[in-house]
Amino acid sequence: MKFGKVEQPETIDFTLPQDHIDTERVLSSTSSSDPLQVYVGCAKWNKQDLKNFYPRGTKDELGYYSSQFNCIELNATFYRLFPKEQYEKWYDKTPEGFKFFPKITNNISHLKRLIDSEQYIPEYLDHTLALKEKLGTIFLQMHNNFQPKNFDRVDNFINNWPSHVPIALEFRHTDWFNDPQVSDRLYHALEENNMANVLVDTAGRRDIMHMRLTNNEAFIRFVGANHESDYTRLDDWIVRLQKWTSQGLKNIHFFIHQNVEVESPLLSAYFIKKLNSALSLDIKIPETLSQNNTNTPTLF
Repeated sequence: MKFGKVEQPETIDFTLPQDHIDTERVLSSTSSSDPLQVYVGCAKWNKQDLKNFYPRGTKDELGYYSSQFNCIELNATFYRLFPKEQYEKWYDKTPEGFKFFPKITNNISHLKRLIDSEQYIPEYLDHTLALKEKLGTIFLQMHNNFQPKNFDRVDNFINNWPSHVPIALEFRHTDWFNDPQVSDRLYHALEENNMANVLVDTAGRRDIMHMRLTNNEAFIRFVGANHESDYTRLDDWIVRLQKWTSQGLKNIHFFIHQNVEVESPLLSAYFIKKLNSALSLDIKIPETLSQNNTNTPTLF
């Protein structure tokens, strides 16, 4: 994931912004007696990308990945609409309780740029819903240059998205956030339709780093910079998630990327261990391979 990549991450101020004034209100108004649900995963499962993870000889990559993680941020679905049979195979390969969080195909988000999205949503969902109860929150990621002048397309998309299918929206053009009138309109639309506002933590785009939740879901895409600061940044997220859960947050969906996917499993294991301790959870800590021994899985 190259989005927000910088050459000298040590020059970046990674301090998490203060919460938006409405985040606590949203959490307090949407809190329930339901148990806390936490899913932490990587963006891909293929061996070429996830170093220090697969034992030698692993052939069924998804099978092994899903034995170690409880979810996947499914980026592959961005590049094409897979046949329904493929979703069914993914469903069958993974254990009970595992969840997929697929990205909407770029035909809708980048090629059509949400134009006539109501024509394409039904086919996309017909395939994706084959994941049944293993389907987590779907997410829509818009192009960097998609601007608020096209807000009517966003409204159309929101109005045509079925309310029973969880979705999160990610915008990357800074004008969605630096104009209060635009951002307030966006946040209101997401709140009214119980849609999540994706939080993206990446080095070179602190201008879109905001802490505004729009429903009872923290959908966080964390992009490590292949730098020692990746770990202290994750520590900061532990503190913020503790705060949000104390305010009523019940759904944490946290996905760990790197600009060069070398240590994503290591970062994930570190984060899960810390999160388990902070929130009294018992999420499996993925086994990772030490860099000095490529045969023996060891806990990070």
